[in-house]
Amino acid sequence: MTIRVLLADDQALLRSAFRVLVDSEPDMEVVGEASDGAEAVRLAREERADVVLMDIRMPGTDGLAATRLISADPGLTHVRVVMLTTFEVDEYVVQSLRAGASGFLGKGAEPDELLNAIRVAASGEALLSPVATKGLIAKFLAQGDGADDDRDPARAERLAALTGREREVLVQVAGGHSNDEIAERLEVSPLTVKTHVNRAMAKLGARDRAQLVVIAYESGLVRPRVE
Repeated sequence: MTIRVLLADDQALLRSAFRVLVDSEPDMEVVGEASDGAEAVRLAREERADVVLMDIRMPGTDGLAATRLISADPGLTHVRVVMLTTFEVDEYVVQSLRAGASGFLGKGAEPDELLNAIRVAASGEALLSPVATKGLIAKFLAQGDGADDDRDPARAERLAALTGREREVLVQVAGGHSNDEIAERLEVSPLTVKTHVNRAMAKLGARDRAQLVVIAYESGLVRPRVE
């Protein structure tokens, strides 16, 4: 199956470079280019994109606003957004995930990293940049506004719908572990882990694993470790 990629960046030269790179791969193709967030949302619908490479800073509707619109659209539940930013270690990390992005990547990433990011996002996995580590993500999500009172009570209540095993799996997902690693830790099969992950996503209304990480920290189920 070919991954349909939409490029959203206000720099035409950068879009051209991305297009050449993506179209060189046999398992993916560029189906559209957008110079602002509003156009990106429109093309995501029209071109049936699987993955959007979204610049975080664009004129008019920026990447964060566009990602929120895509995440909130029932007709675009299959679309995954990878946020591109010049600055990886800042508040944009959290804002991207909260907006509904599957992950983020620095514009200075190597070509192989970018291509891998597209494949990871298309598969529904959470994409965490090598520079912005899982620990940093956790710290920002849990302490973003400086107080435990900021945790989302609605999400905390929704955790009540999870079984004990689903909670255990969610904690492991929030720790950045793969299904195989979780299976080994909990002494179950990877297929069983996948089932628990899918059920947790359905109960919590999460689009992908990245959103499960957000919910785990914002609900207070998982707390950051102070290094």
